[in-house]
Amino acid sequence: MKFIGLAALFVAGVLLSVGIGAGGAADTTTTETATTTETVEQTTTEPATTAFTTVQQTTTRKVFVPATTTASSESTSNTPTWVWVVLAILAVAAIGLLIALLTRRHHGLPPEERRRRIDHAIATWAAQGWAVQSQTGDSAVLRRGSELMHVSVDDAGQISTQPLN
Repeated sequence: MKFIGLAALFVAGVLLSVGIGAGGAADTTTTETATTTETVEQTTTEPATTAFTTVQQTTTRKVFVPATTTASSESTSNTPTWVWVVLAILAVAAIGLLIALLTRRHHGLPPEERRRRIDHAIATWAAQGWAVQSQTGDSAVLRRGSELMHVSVDDAGQISTQPLN
């Protein structure tokens, strides 16, 4: 029963780690490049002539715009629904297992074991000179001369003795 509980907790841990690993966030960096073209026209006129000379020069340069990242103010969950369902089932199973373990009642020893323990206790007292006056399944009255002793075994298997006067 303990093995089943440990196995369930292990499976829950594995599923939780897989769910978190699959739903992890990734940073996206976007670099934008803008290209501008400038055209410079120069007109020069020489004073002695009436001819016009037009010089056209084209310069191309790259302007790098700093990378921008957009952050959403909303919190979204990337964990699939089936992971939450499995986690809920495992949580209910763990709670049920805990309740079952905590409410399990100990009904004591079976009658055969109690009988065996009282027989062993009587044999020990008999080795010290006591004789059995009467005996039931879980107790006995022993006599040695004018002394009487009550020997019994409880539900947990503990032997107790009491002198009788």
